[in-house]
Amino acid sequence: MSTTPIADYAILSDRHSAALLSRDGSIDWLCFPRFDSPSIFGRLLGDDAGHWSIRATSATQVTRRYLDRTMVLETTFRTPTGTVTITDALAMGDGNRGHELGKGAPHLLLRRAACSEGDVELSLEYLPRPEYGLVHPLFDPVDGGVAAFGGADVLVLSSPIPLTVDQSAVSGQIRLRRGETAGFALHHAKRADTGMATVWSQSDIDARLSDTVSAWESWSELHQAYVGPWRDLVHHSGRVLQALSFAPTGAICAAATTSLPEVAGGTRNWDYRYTWVRDASFTIEALWVAACPDEANEFFDYVTTSAAGSLDGGGDLQIMFGIGGERDLTERELPHLEGWRHSAPVRVGNGAWNQRQLDVYGELLGAVYRLSDHLFDDASRRVGPMAAPDKWGAPPDLAPATRRFFVQLADTAARRWEEKDQGIWEIRGEPRDFLYSKLMCWVALDRAVALAEQLDASDRVEAWKQSQDRIRETILTKGWSDQANAFTQSFGSDELDASNLMLPLVGFLPADDPRVLATINATEEHLTDERGLVYRYRSHDGLEGKEGTFLLCTFWLAQALAGAGEAARARAVFERAAAFVNDVGLLAEEVDPVGGELLGNFPQAFSHIGLVNAAWAISETESSNTTPTGTSGES
Repeated sequence: MSTTPIADYAILSDRHSAALLSRDGSIDWLCFPRFDSPSIFGRLLGDDAGHWSIRATSATQVTRRYLDRTMVLETTFRTPTGTVTITDALAMGDGNRGHELGKGAPHLLLRRAACSEGDVELSLEYLPRPEYGLVHPLFDPVDGGVAAFGGADVLVLSSPIPLTVDQSAVSGQIRLRRGETAGFALHHAKRADTGMATVWSQSDIDARLSDTVSAWESWSELHQAYVGPWRDLVHHSGRVLQALSFAPTGAICAAATTSLPEVAGGTRNWDYRYTWVRDASFTIEALWVAACPDEANEFFDYVTTSAAGSLDGGGDLQIMFGIGGERDLTERELPHLEGWRHSAPVRVGNGAWNQRQLDVYGELLGAVYRLSDHLFDDASRRVGPMAAPDKWGAPPDLAPATRRFFVQLADTAARRWEEKDQGIWEIRGEPRDFLYSKLMCWVALDRAVALAEQLDASDRVEAWKQSQDRIRETILTKGWSDQANAFTQSFGSDELDASNLMLPLVGFLPADDPRVLATINATEEHLTDERGLVYRYRSHDGLEGKEGTFLLCTFWLAQALAGAGEAARARAVFERAAAFVNDVGLLAEEVDPVGGELLGNFPQAFSHIGLVNAAWAISETESSNTTPTGTSGES
């Protein structure tokens, strides 16, 4: 059973796949060749699902950091006899720079040990277990390493030291003295590929590792310009989002893992290696601040291309997609894996893919609105904190079919807003009239009205406005509870929901409206734990067990307070949430309200998105010393 704390892991990424590396030097999660591929190493979810460790045998102290402006990890082990540093990376393609980061990645994991003091003994243990641990490969020693064959995968481990091979594992030991280095590489290929995995020499390992560091530095230097408060955290979060992005399509995974639980030992374990439409406008805001308009455009293109056509025939807009644009994400369980700290079942796929969630119409049209200057008009390119016109290409020629699809989004929101759904939190119980879903239908129509001329839909404006007014009146009358003195989770309920903090952030009501302020205060008073971190909700959701507080929702509270001009309170809330970054600046989805431990899939894009957007909102409030107004697209 895996008991390693989630916060003990760091992520490596080549923008195709991701590895999780523990503080003690073990790769316990790696999926090749894509984020959502079956794992090669899966000890994170089961003891027998594989790992690859390189560690100092007598370490007394371990420290680690990402090299400046990169996602290349450096772990330093201090022992009674000396000090060794191991540098780990998923290799970028040769010569990748700037916006080309991750293009043509070779599916190569690099690990280089360098002794800086005395001498240190290292031990290596290599147990690949493809297909989530179902495959126990055959090992074949080759000149310079060992090859593993089994199932659809071919793996070649390059090593400068002799390796001992038995039936199920590979091991080795090496003693490094001051100034000595040893490089290791794991190369992956599919048996059906024309190019097979190969052995890498020490000079090739050194060169590719150096090139990967330069690739990340180049991207950060060219793409990160935010200069407000918490600059380092914001820039690092931008790199985390880049690490979770899939270079071939521009998709951003919600997280790099599956089935890390919302409570240890519980059953709320979901696969987050996909992309949610609901994240679209939040993600684009964060990319705009912490990355680059190019990344925002890529993500937007991926979402709209994946979603296109899903409304034909009167269907629902699908709420999530595979990172390649796949639509069928059927969920299944892996009963042979016991799960992290016995948190079973372990799931792959996600059963929420065919749920009805009405908020997605507003999320997607909010993203269209956010990028409208680029999508529809080349006249003004200096938008947002990047303010760098030379980073833009010419605006795309938006196809008539794409414009019609955007019109369909608004028409569908107008037609279906009164229907019940599962809500933003994907409640697996009976559908309800969730306030947030109605709010985002209002957003869909509000943005569509603003974009009507560009969408060639001026004839729809009057009807859209009528529906928008009806939604607004319904939310104000049915969404407010005198008992709770706040807007509530669903119509007819007195239960609070953190998603209602979005009411001012999307421009539905002014941030200083008494009802907004009352909702903010009610959330802070009744929907937080002892640390002041925010729960999503506390109502019954049709599932067994409880969950932790949500970091995203805590950042929403900070953002809402900033919008209300409460900069000092916003800073305090922000810093409560930001305090839960681990030693290498990563956030999970939730925090255990009792022990303060990170919970949920990791690292969590939504948490880092919340951090970026809240920091930007606080920066804007503090710099202007006025209350920001308007839609989220005007921040």
